[in-house]
Amino acid sequence: MPKRTDIHKILVIGSGPIIIGQAAEFDYSGTQACQALKDEGYEVILVNSNPATIMTDTDIADRVYIEPLTVEFVSKIIRKEHPDGLLATLGGQTGLNLAVQLSRSGVLDELGVQLLGTNLDSIDKAEDREKFRELMMELGEPVPASEIVTSLAEAEHFVEKIGLPVIIRPAFTLGGTGGGLAYTSEELTTITENGLKLSPVHQVLIEKSIAGFKEIEFEVMRDHNDGAIAVCHMENVDPVGIHTGDSIVTAPCQTLSDRDLQRLRSVSLRIVRALKIEGGCNVQLALDPRSDQYYIIEVNPRVSRSSALASNDRLSNCQSGGEDCCRLPT
Repeated sequence: MPKRTDIHKILVIGSGPIIIGQAAEFDYSGTQACQALKDEGYEVILVNSNPATIMTDTDIADRVYIEPLTVEFVSKIIRKEHPDGLLATLGGQTGLNLAVQLSRSGVLDELGVQLLGTNLDSIDKAEDREKFRELMMELGEPVPASEIVTSLAEAEHFVEKIGLPVIIRPAFTLGGTGGGLAYTSEELTTITENGLKLSPVHQVLIEKSIAGFKEIEFEVMRDHNDGAIAVCHMENVDPVGIHTGDSIVTAPCQTLSDRDLQRLRSVSLRIVRALKIEGGCNVQLALDPRSDQYYIIEVNPRVSRSSALASNDRLSNCQSGGEDCCRLPT
C-alpha cells in the first residue's frame, strides 16, 4: 500500500506506567511503531507518562512529552503540535481509552486530527459488551448467556435466572481490573459493586461461567482493504477462570486438533472482518475440552500482551513450515 500523503505529523500515545494491563509489551510495540513511522518519513510526536521506558528515549520520536495520559494534558499537546493523525492502538487499553475520550471531547474534530487505524465505531463495538454480544448473535457465533447491568439489583435478578457461578467483567478497565468469578451470593455482591465502581461507564457484564474450558487466542491483522491474516495462535496452559495475565501461554497451541484449530481460526478472521478492525488485534475464545462447543470471549481492538509473544514467535514458526495460521486466508 503506498504511503499516505495527506498526513505528515503523527501523535503516538504510549502505555503509561508498568502495571498489569500497561506492561512492557506495549512499550515495545509503541517503540516499534515510532521507528516504523519515522522510517516512512513521518514526523512523530510521542506522549507517555512513564519516563522509565525505551519509548521515551529522545531518539525514538522527533519530540517526546512525559506528561499524564489524560484528556486535559494530551489536548494541550495536540493544540501545540497540531498533528494530522493520532495512533492509539499500540498503547494498550490506556491508549485506546484515551483516544475514545479525546474523540468524544471534540478536540480531534475541532483540530482536524484523524484517528488512525481502527475507527471509533469499531472500537466501540468491540469494547462495549452489549454491542459486541449483539454483533456475535448477528454472526451466529456462540457467546455465554450474559447481561449488562448497572446496579447490584440487576445483577442479582439475572443470576436468579442463570444460576451461579458467573464471571463479572467490568467495561473499559485495564487487565480485567475489578472483575472476577463469583461462586456465592456474597462474592457476587462484592465483585459486582467493586466492578461498577471501577468501570469508567459504571457498567459490568454478568456472564455464565465457562471456567474450565480451554482458553485460545488468535493474533489477527487486517488492513483497510479487508486483507486479514491470523499471525499466530496461542493456548493458555491454565483454563478459563484464570486471568491470562496470571497464566503461562504457549505458541502455537499444543492440544488442539487441526480441525478445531482451523475452525477457530476461521471464526477469528470472520469476527475481525465484521468489526472492521484495522491493524493488529487479539481474539479470545473458549473451547470445551469435552465436546465441540466453543464460545467467543472477547476481542481486543488493539495490541495486547499476546502481541509481543506473536511478534517474536511467528518467524520461527514460519521457518519450521508448521504453522497453518501463517498462511494467507482463503
